Amino acid sequence: MTTNVQRRDHTPAPPTLDEGYWSALLQEGEFSEAIPENNDEAVQEARYIPDAPAQLPVSDATDEMKQSDWEAMRTIQNEDQAVELHVVGFNRGGLLVEWKSLRGFVPASQLVDFPAAANAIIRRKALSDHIGEQLTLRVIELNEEQNRLILSQRAAQSLPGERADLLTRLRPGDITNGYITNLCDFGAFVDLGGIEGLLHISELSWGRVGHPGDLLQRSQYVEVFVLEVNKDAGRVALSLKRLFPDPWETVSQRYTIGETVEGTITNVVDFGAFARIEEGLEGLIHVSELAEGHFLHPRNVVQEGQQITARILSIDGRARRLGLTLRTIQ
Repeated sequence: MTTNVQRRDHTPAPPTLDEGYWSALLQEGEFSEAIPENNDEAVQEARYIPDAPAQLPVSDATDEMKQSDWEAMRTIQNEDQAVELHVVGFNRGGLLVEWKSLRGFVPASQLVDFPAAANAIIRRKALSDHIGEQLTLRVIELNEEQNRLILSQRAAQSLPGERADLLTRLRPGDITNGYITNLCDFGAFVDLGGIEGLLHISELSWGRVGHPGDLLQRSQYVEVFVLEVNKDAGRVALSLKRLFPDPWETVSQRYTIGETVEGTITNVVDFGAFARIEEGLEGLIHVSELAEGHFLHPRNVVQEGQQITARILSIDGRARRLGLTLRTIQ
């Protein structure tokens, strides 16, 4: 796929994302349960091997063998080669593979045609069905000190050198395009034409997003804003919301206290309800502002998806807060 990259020279580059940004993604995402260290039950599940591989078991490898294998795998990564690895186990996050004395991990999000269903039984079966298979993979992260080897079946779909070329061409602030390849609780992956970028859920919209699937679907063609390119780690951070102005920056210029607005109820909670009055701009109707008199729960007054007419009580663009009331409207 040919990727069209547009430059936005007049647009300031977004702030550099430090490693904490990526660490947060890994902690909340599929990598978090990748290779458990101190959970015996999870380790036993992950090491289930129906047909033992012919090579020397990982646990019996000497330090010299492991060092040599790490160096060989680093060369494979640098040359952007694809490798055939044997699947020896799985856990809730993905598949475990072995190469000589090394054990690697393939996140479920990096598998081709992995089911998007959140059902744990379907997910477990889809992973266990790969046991004993040979997968064509590419290294997407290698850290010998942390004993971390992450591979991708999706990345192996591209031609040698294609990913490196794209990482060289992409810059923070660019606008490019691609196809949604996978949706996870923490975001969406976008095929940019040789490499996959991550759209974190916090970068999908200026408003609240319950799940990426609420806005996107697999195979959907999207235009995205490049937040960060990490060439060494082969990671690209993307954004959808930064293609548009932040509505909170000008909210006090476009709305006034006492103004009547139309909106849609997006979420009902114990302390009130949230209403979207424009894309990315939601206001809170506190329980005390929903209706006159007493009622058991806010859902006795409003429902998600309901169209409402409200009056603005307060505006605080800096704190991203908008207070609404229904009491004087009904």
